[in-house]
Amino acid sequence: MRATSRPRKPRGGKKASPAKKAPKGAKKARAARGGSKSAKKGVREGSKTETILELLKRPGGATAKELMKATGWQPHSVRGFISGTLGKKMGLTVTSAKSEDGERNYSIKA
Repeated sequence: MRATSRPRKPRGGKKASPAKKAPKGAKKARAARGGSKSAKKGVREGSKTETILELLKRPGGATAKELMKATGWQPHSVRGFISGTLGKKMGLTVTSAKSEDGERNYSIKA
């Protein structure tokens, strides 16, 4: 018969710490200014957001290639920006149409 070994000691180490909470100061300051970041109407002058909005407000709108050239972004980044930032965060309605040559054209009512 074998002798049993002594019981193992619990390993010393870091114990799980509680999750950190977000600072409340930013929430209060934003509420005092009048809402969330996405409710902000104006965009920073000279930003890529401003550039895209100006292109989309033109009478014919802008093609995906024009937006890519103006920003230096990849196609998936342009589409994501239109969907996420312009559509969801800023609440703008972006219309999309495919021309006869198969090129996608985006526009916003000014």
